[in-house]
Amino acid sequence: MAKGITKRSEDYAKWYLDVIAAADLAEHSAVRGSMVIKPTGYALWENIQRELDRMFKETGHENAYFPLLIPESFLKKEAEHIEGFAPELAVVTHGGGKRLEEPLVIRPTSETIIWSSYAKWIQSYRDLPILINQWANVVRWEMRTRLFLRTAEFLWQEGHTAHATEEEAVEETLRILNVYRTFAEEFLAAPVFTGIKTAAQRFAGAIDTYCIEAMMQDRKALQGGTSHYLGLNFAKAFDVTFQDEKGETKYVYATSWGVSTRLIGLLIMTHSDDKGLVIPPRLAPTKVVFIPIWQDDSQIAMIRAKVADITDGWKERLTFKVDDREQYRPGYKFNEWEKKGVPIRIEIGPKDIENNQVVLARRDTGEKMSVSQDNLFERVDKLLATIQQDMYNRALEFRDANTHDEDDFAAFAKRIDDPGGFFWVHWCGSPDCENKFQETGKATIRLIPLDESRKQEGACIVCGKPSHTRVLVAKSY
Repeated sequence: MAKGITKRSEDYAKWYLDVIAAADLAEHSAVRGSMVIKPTGYALWENIQRELDRMFKETGHENAYFPLLIPESFLKKEAEHIEGFAPELAVVTHGGGKRLEEPLVIRPTSETIIWSSYAKWIQSYRDLPILINQWANVVRWEMRTRLFLRTAEFLWQEGHTAHATEEEAVEETLRILNVYRTFAEEFLAAPVFTGIKTAAQRFAGAIDTYCIEAMMQDRKALQGGTSHYLGLNFAKAFDVTFQDEKGETKYVYATSWGVSTRLIGLLIMTHSDDKGLVIPPRLAPTKVVFIPIWQDDSQIAMIRAKVADITDGWKERLTFKVDDREQYRPGYKFNEWEKKGVPIRIEIGPKDIENNQVVLARRDTGEKMSVSQDNLFERVDKLLATIQQDMYNRALEFRDANTHDEDDFAAFAKRIDDPGGFFWVHWCGSPDCENKFQETGKATIRLIPLDESRKQEGACIVCGKPSHTRVLVAKSY
């Protein structure tokens, strides 16, 4: 355990905040419920943003930007939307020293302001589809906040698309769900389940909400991203119509979807340990750190020159740092970079130079190995790929070991508290039975799976009535 970091086994919530502080990712701001994302944390978000932005553009989406302030009347046009967000709204009533004629809401999400623009942009089937993404900040006045997981203001991306047919819109919703699943598994190294939310859990104003759910190390679920099929709700609210090929006037079908800085919280709680942050290599702002080791100052120049020689040409291929600060001892540096989660540490001293070797240390396992300096870049590159896959495999093994089929409600009520985990249970579809999970174990139905293997006949775990599929139930963040 690193100094200043609480053990996960002692206090998981405190451990999580300690890791954020030790890795210098973020801190609480002077504004209640908001956070300052520090350079290390923001570099991580930039990498998340960069990879997702590439994936969105590969699927035909473009970036745009819409106003932060939304007329209050816009939100009121879609009844479920305003009802769902009303408790979380921050409202501007004065501007320029005067009371505004109409209050302006700081965006909690942008469906309404964007569809007011789409009403001007769309007249014909030739204008469709519109595939827009926005990188922005939003404000939701959360009462209980936690860094990255739930804050009053957070960073995110929100996609908003318009389509001529229901089939196209549903296809888009599922396409983005798959983008999120791929990103979570291939970059965050976090295995996820995908599925559809119950009516009680869906996005305000949506017909259907799809999601990805990951298991944290305390066996709770974390919703990593959502993709919503909005049907005609927002098109009707803002009178967005088009003429089809036959000249008939029709409403436009809509989707919206988003992930946020919550993904950093997911990364921390999936992989980190009692020594600090552990970052999957594909997202690490710094993938390798060199630690020169010397006995006396006369050796510093020689070691620096050797590191420069070894890393010649590396800058174009991967991000690395050389920690040759003379005021700190190697042990201090080892501890610091462990806390910050850099995937590979390379130690090099006079004897290593003499023997044409370096010492590689893996952050994820702590394993150390002596390797030749020859072809070091190729060795490091291969090891980074191995670490990425190993991290995913460990997370998958942990999730699968703590995911269970359960058919007895009394057993479920006991197991959801200790040891916890994910439970596939039969559910009849009744809201009353759904509420029993919350009342009994403070758990919720996280999703109804898309996986056909879970669609099986059975009896509802609560009431015993017929059920046609198992659903995923867990405690969550």
